[in-house]
Amino acid sequence: MSDAIYPIYTQMLSRAEREKKMRQHAKVIWLFGLSGSGKSTLTTALENRLFADGFVTTHLDGDNLRDGLNRGLGFSDADREENIRRVAEVSKLFLQSGVICLNSFITPRESLRESARAIIGAENLLEIYVECSFETCMKRDVKGLYRRAEAGQVQNFTGKQSAFEPPARAHLTLNTETTSLEDSLETLHRFVLGHIRAGA
Repeated sequence: MSDAIYPIYTQMLSRAEREKKMRQHAKVIWLFGLSGSGKSTLTTALENRLFADGFVTTHLDGDNLRDGLNRGLGFSDADREENIRRVAEVSKLFLQSGVICLNSFITPRESLRESARAIIGAENLLEIYVECSFETCMKRDVKGLYRRAEAGQVQNFTGKQSAFEPPARAHLTLNTETTSLEDSLETLHRFVLGHIRAGA
C-alpha cells in the first residue's frame, strides 16, 4: 500500500508559522490571457517589484514549465487540463510554504480556471485577466507563434483553432491594448499589495 495516502501535513511547519516568519500573506496570483497580451512581462515586472519590497515569491510561467514539469503535453483539451492541474497543485505547495506564487498561463477556458480554483481554493487565488484582442496580439507576435500558426506549424492555437473564453469572473482586469504596460503594472502592484501585506 502506498504511503501517499497518509499525508504528513500535520508534522510540517504550518503555513501560518511560515507567513509570520516571512511577514506576508501567501497568495497565488494567476495572470491569464492570450499569447502576446503581456502576461509574462507583467508577471516578471511584478516579481521584481515585490522582491524589492521584501516579499518572498516564485514565478511559474507556461513556457518554462513546458520544458520540464509539463514536458510532453500538447495543446489538446486533455493536455491543457493536465497542464493546469499540475500547475495548480504546484502552486498549492508554494502556498502551504507561505510563498507568494506568481503564475502566467493562457488558461483559455472557464472550466480550466474553475479547476485551478477548486485545487488552490478561491480564498487563496487572485485571478488577473490580461485583456488584449487577438488582432493586437497577432501584430505584436513577440514569440513568432502567430506566424507559425498562420503557416500551420502550431495546432490548436488559442484564439484561432482553439477558442479563448473571456472570464465570467476576475479579481482584476488589465487591458494592455488601451493601457501601457507601465500603468498596468502600477495598478497590478497596488492591487496585489493590498492582499499580501502582513495585517492586510
